[in-house]
Amino acid sequence: MDKLTLALITKNEAANLAACLDSAKPLACPVVIIDSGSSDDTAAVAARYGAQFHTFPDWPGFGAQRNRAHTYIRTGWVLWLDADERLTPELCRSIAEAVSATPADGQTAFAFNRLSNTFGAFIRHGGWYPDWVVRLYPPAHAKYSDDLIHEKVLLPAGCRTGKLQGDCLHYTYATLGQFLNKQNHYSTIWAEQRLRQGKRAGLAAAFLHGASAFVRMYFLKAGFLDGRHGLLLAALSAQSAFNKYAALWLAGKTPPRQNG
Repeated sequence: MDKLTLALITKNEAANLAACLDSAKPLACPVVIIDSGSSDDTAAVAARYGAQFHTFPDWPGFGAQRNRAHTYIRTGWVLWLDADERLTPELCRSIAEAVSATPADGQTAFAFNRLSNTFGAFIRHGGWYPDWVVRLYPPAHAKYSDDLIHEKVLLPAGCRTGKLQGDCLHYTYATLGQFLNKQNHYSTIWAEQRLRQGKRAGLAAAFLHGASAFVRMYFLKAGFLDGRHGLLLAALSAQSAFNKYAALWLAGKTPPRQNG
């Protein structure tokens, strides 16, 4: 497909990348990968698939790293995937139809629905599904925000967002250790980002946000319908919310470092 480029950002994704790229083969489009300094075989896997592979070991944040890909894209449309995501055949067909039928003039972007697999189970409740994310847009008219985490696509005024058919399968965490490591890392980055924005939080806020996260996910969003996985994820969501606000509280109390 000469109208579309598939883009990814990676770091040490050799175990996931091949399956991701295999799922996108029906699109028959060029692939651009922006890597942040992988030490595994990510580059070798990318080479087997004929992908453009560009390394930027400095880390400006998720949004800025994604925007670097625009320099290498020569098509009217870009489709973003993460290495742990897989396109279903139905979604591939919907993407191809959307790109073929829609001008890349900044008037339309597209979102797809992610279905997450966590600890070996697909999660369909608790606010995790449906999970609509904008991933298909014309790079000449849109870009990602510069947020360190939880980056968003910034669309031009008046741009409509169409919904693609079919799910994107998102294989998130296989082990509890993976979840805890990532959430601890994100908590620190989130607190730093909020602190730069002038935000503060008391320790009580950490407890309140943690408790409300559990109630919202398990009861209000029907996480209990996912069984024991739903209970575990609600508890982990509460822990993550607590950690974020506790990190912000601690960051606000830490005096600035003195030079020299």
